[in-house]
Amino acid sequence: MPANLVIVESPAKAKTIEKFLGKDYKVLSSYGHIRDLKKKEFSIDIAHGFKPDYEIPADKKAVVQSLKTESSKADTVWLASDEDREGEAIAWHLYEVLKLNPAHTRRIVFHEITKTAILKAIEQPRSIDINLVNAQQARRVLDRIVGFELSPVLWKKVKPSLSAGRVQSVAVRLVVEREREINAFVSEPSYRVTALFQVPDADGKPVELKAEMNRRLKTKAEAQQLLESCRQSTFTIEDITTRPVKKSPAAPFTTSTLQQEAARKLGFTVAQTMRIAQQLYEAGHITYMRTDSVNLSQLAIHTSKEAVLQLMGEKYVHPRNYHTKSKGAQEAHEAIRPTYMENSHISGNAQEKKLYDLIWKRTIASQMADAELRKTTATISISQSSEQFVAEGEVVTFDGFLRVYRESYDDDTEQTSSEGNLLPPLTKGELLQYKEITATERFTQAPFRYTEASLVRKMEELGIGRPSTYAPTISTIQQRGYVEKGDREGTERSYNIMSLQGGNITDDTRTETVGNEKNKLLPTDTGLVVTDFLVQHFPYIMDYNFTANVEKEFDEIAEGEVVWTNAMNSFYQSFHPHVVSTLTTKTTHKTGERMLGTDPASGKPVSVKIGRFGPMVQIGSVDDTEKPRFSPLKKGMSIETVTLEEALDLFKLPRTLGTHEGKTVTVGIGRFGPYVYYNSTYTSLPKGTDPMSIEIDEAMELVRAKAEAAAKKHLKKFDEEPELEIMNGRFGPYIAYKGSNYKLPKDAVPQELTLEACLQLVKSQQEKAESAPKAKGKGRFAGKKKG
Repeated sequence: MPANLVIVESPAKAKTIEKFLGKDYKVLSSYGHIRDLKKKEFSIDIAHGFKPDYEIPADKKAVVQSLKTESSKADTVWLASDEDREGEAIAWHLYEVLKLNPAHTRRIVFHEITKTAILKAIEQPRSIDINLVNAQQARRVLDRIVGFELSPVLWKKVKPSLSAGRVQSVAVRLVVEREREINAFVSEPSYRVTALFQVPDADGKPVELKAEMNRRLKTKAEAQQLLESCRQSTFTIEDITTRPVKKSPAAPFTTSTLQQEAARKLGFTVAQTMRIAQQLYEAGHITYMRTDSVNLSQLAIHTSKEAVLQLMGEKYVHPRNYHTKSKGAQEAHEAIRPTYMENSHISGNAQEKKLYDLIWKRTIASQMADAELRKTTATISISQSSEQFVAEGEVVTFDGFLRVYRESYDDDTEQTSSEGNLLPPLTKGELLQYKEITATERFTQAPFRYTEASLVRKMEELGIGRPSTYAPTISTIQQRGYVEKGDREGTERSYNIMSLQGGNITDDTRTETVGNEKNKLLPTDTGLVVTDFLVQHFPYIMDYNFTANVEKEFDEIAEGEVVWTNAMNSFYQSFHPHVVSTLTTKTTHKTGERMLGTDPASGKPVSVKIGRFGPMVQIGSVDDTEKPRFSPLKKGMSIETVTLEEALDLFKLPRTLGTHEGKTVTVGIGRFGPYVYYNSTYTSLPKGTDPMSIEIDEAMELVRAKAEAAAKKHLKKFDEEPELEIMNGRFGPYIAYKGSNYKLPKDAVPQELTLEACLQLVKSQQEKAESAPKAKGKGRFAGKKKG
């Protein structure tokens, strides 16, 4: 029996570490937290110092029992969970639950899984940092208090089954406010004036010189006047300036910047980036991936220098020390970087290789020389006007770090660059001949909607959350239906363009599509209503500064400067009475209800609100003798923007299309969109099909297509055993029997199988499944329950 037991939180991490330690060490995994607050109970004893009531979940009891057995046999137990607060809490829970002997227990931490780091950690063990544990407990307890006390308020005042959270609700507020900012935005026009001049190049050949007026003109009249002036003007190079410009590389990755850059360059979601980074860390390829530090160790700086020297030469070497600016930086003490800088490539799947390549390039670039550029600016005067044109050119004289890496930007960051645009030879006082001068009407742009990455950046900027919470927060607000990822179709807009060419001015109107956005975060109607309710009744919970200050308080608890139970008590004393007060306050209108007007046909009020099954329009009121009529909003409609006319159109459905074979065919709209109803069967209308214009022939074609698809799915039935059926699925034919699915042999012909043969296949697969050891990630078949 090995004398040493090392416990980590993941099997992949255990496998990597085991390779570095000898036969005297056994490495096991706890599979994350082994105990937590009870899922369906409050689990916090307020009266006794906010004592958490932890439980070991059912799926962890076998793991805990195994760890207890193994730890009792070991001379020394090494708790090697991650070095952040979550990891420290895992170590503490293991210590408590396994009832470890302090004299024979060691806590070790490392921010990279390499042999050197592991052996060094074993040489320098420490005790569990109870301050870090308390900071994690404080976050867990505070979030449980907010969630468990606010959610019932939402159930009563808005809609059943809703939930609220300290960080998630504030993140939703950011998305909601951005959407409203966009809806309220009024675009202002101006005119951008550009000119094309013809000048000789170094060989005397005519080339084009592009220039732009150094300010925008406010009105069409001003633009027309300028073009008139240019018609009679001469154009002279008034001044030429050339200056050197340096560009410095970005700092190595933190959790936030990695999530942003992986989204821009690789198209990864925030959760996807963290999952892949976790795999790279556990395989020993990169350092710990939850960090807000940009610092690199001296070893990393030295090995980066060696790599740059070997790959690119001395002139590209420029070692740098980066320092973290954010005051709350606390997760890990180094940026995300490769563990071995000499490894520019790794083995792994395609996604792991892509993310590793991004991390390697960003790290190596941070230790490379500045890029050097030469920027030339030519000012061009107009003889008949005080306005000026400016031509700019920029050429890279030494690529430096740009040889390896260029940082990307979000679409809401304007990046204009003349890099690579070299101006032709020009001399001061030179007269220029214009080819074309154009005044184009341009408009101020509304803010862009958030992507997952830009929302992370905003949260970090406001101090909301920490590296370990960004990805879970963004996943949670989507899973709970407050925010959805979607597209916004652009709208057509007319714009004016005037052009001076050959002494003649033309005036033209053109059209363009604006506001087209893909894969952005959009607030749902539920998200809008819940945000408004919480801002109205719990403004301090929804305040960005409050959320950021709570994070700072967690930092102070981690530093041992604040007692965590005192912080909880201070919050609870002001928060709980407010919850009680809000619950007992009666309101005349349902939260989020908006009156649209009056139905001309009945004279009854028309309103829109969040109902039990989502946003809906209501005609009439509960006080009427006649029951109110309801209709769900169509996809793309919002309770904030729907008009009375659009709302009344919803009640034109269901619409009778006619009869087919003596049965009525109708078209209606339900929770899941428009449908055709015929012969007791619902058939969904394809996306883009208008239920108000569809005719009976098209509707019946859809009904027939659905019936044919269903017939292809059901391959064979048995009258003597109605619960057994041979079905056709995505992965081929299979047996469906009593709520479970069973595989067919590859050589089986479904239509030729007898009932006895099917039952024998079911029996053999059930026996095989029962005798096999239970494992995570069980397959789709072999007795797997449907649904």
